[in-house]
Amino acid sequence: MSAEPTTRPPIAVFDLDGTLAETAGDLIGTLNVLLKREGLAELPLSQARGLIGAGAKALIRRGFEVEGRALSPEDHDRLFDAFIAHYGEHLADTSHLYPGVVEALDALEAAGFRLAVCTNKYEGQSVELLRILGIGDRFAAICGRDTFPQFKPDPRHLTDTIARAGGDPARAVMVGDSRTDIDTAKAAGIPVVAVTFGYTDRPVTELGPDRVIEHFSQLPEAVGALVSVDAA
Repeated sequence: MSAEPTTRPPIAVFDLDGTLAETAGDLIGTLNVLLKREGLAELPLSQARGLIGAGAKALIRRGFEVEGRALSPEDHDRLFDAFIAHYGEHLADTSHLYPGVVEALDALEAAGFRLAVCTNKYEGQSVELLRILGIGDRFAAICGRDTFPQFKPDPRHLTDTIARAGGDPARAVMVGDSRTDIDTAKAAGIPVVAVTFGYTDRPVTELGPDRVIEHFSQLPEAVGALVSVDAA
């Protein structure tokens, strides 16, 4: 009997919020529900976009800090539970894929890449949002904040996602929009492509990604420049 092939495919791993999808309206909408409940002013979306990028707990902390209120651990946990409950009912009121996402995924798959998602959004909500957006079945793994014991910027979140998806870590690339994604990829020793249209408190060009793209039409070329499709 012949041995099973051991070669694993190259893999592209995507962040979700601000990378694959414009989700700021629903995320900040949920944050504003909490702020209003606590007697604070709502934040304009244009001001609050840069608060996104490290998961819901960080978003809540940052949002309340903007309003001048520090949160006790108990209040933070309470607000986090309320955020997850409300957001779970409003995952895609306004959220949508960025232009060119589907075509870029098509091109990467045609080139032999496996696809995965590594996000600090909870796994269940990530799976459901990607299903609603029509691309959930494109990914060999969708791994969220609660999938493993650790999450971004811990590099094991990325490397464990690659392992779960059955990709080749030596031929992997991360695609993200924030310092969290870039730091995670660098710590894992994996090249990273940053998009300019996501959620970041500093321009991604200042954060040292390997490549920067302004539209998903540029992604296949950027990935191809960083990752070999042919196994060594």
